[in-house]
Amino acid sequence: MIVFDGHLQESRVVAFDVSDRGLLLADGLFETFLVVDGIAFRRTAHLDRMMDGAAALGLTIERARLDHDLDLLLATLGAGTSVVRLTLTRGPGARGLARPADPRPSVLVTATPWSSDLVFRRLRLATTTIRRNETSPTARFKTLAYVDAIAALAEAETRGADDALFLNGAGRVASTTMANLFAVVAGRLVTPPVTDGVLAGTTRGLVLEVAAARGITTEVRSLEVDELFSAEEVFATNAVRLISPVVALDGKPIGTASGRAEMILDEIGARIAAECGREPRAV
Repeated sequence: MIVFDGHLQESRVVAFDVSDRGLLLADGLFETFLVVDGIAFRRTAHLDRMMDGAAALGLTIERARLDHDLDLLLATLGAGTSVVRLTLTRGPGARGLARPADPRPSVLVTATPWSSDLVFRRLRLATTTIRRNETSPTARFKTLAYVDAIAALAEAETRGADDALFLNGAGRVASTTMANLFAVVAGRLVTPPVTDGVLAGTTRGLVLEVAAARGITTEVRSLEVDELFSAEEVFATNAVRLISPVVALDGKPIGTASGRAEMILDEIGARIAAECGREPRAV
């Protein structure tokens, strides 16, 4: 089942306007939710971020419409764990870059199965030659423009890695193609700031919150590549995989000894259970 512009339908083939700016110009946003038994984890945080991105991009949408379409799909899922994607485009427009005077946004909601194998999957990273543009909205918001990430992942895979490490224009650590990064440096949990070309990830925010609750000292500051090699532990975070330990960068091993990642993952699991009724890794 999918939801397209407020209508629930069984077919994944929809009558999509070929002038839609999301299709032609990647002019839109998306959010990806971990859904357990029909309940979207950290739903409010995800929708807050989408609304913030829409405001920054001048994309007018009523939050009630997003809630309505999301609820339509969630009601069909029943028991089980899924990945739900909510996609928002500016809708159809005339040829060219100028925004339409009377935009008619499109909303698409889809679901795919989730596997517990995604959680705590060890990652080998390779530094991509593609730089993350810290001045670009595509770095700070979850837009549809993912060509850089697609190319970077392909580059990393040719080098035997699982994902790519993006550096920004200043050569500082930004993120992977699909996740925020954390490093335990001198006993402190460090993650790069949004101003370094980093998405304000919902799981990133949750990790900072959990760390503070557990008495772990955190820092949001720029990270240099050399710090990753000397760190006690490095891990990546996103809404679907939750936490993934980084075990190598450019073929060189990275420490995984601090135990912070596992501690934080257990707390995240407990929070999912509290919000959604059960821990998704539980059989």
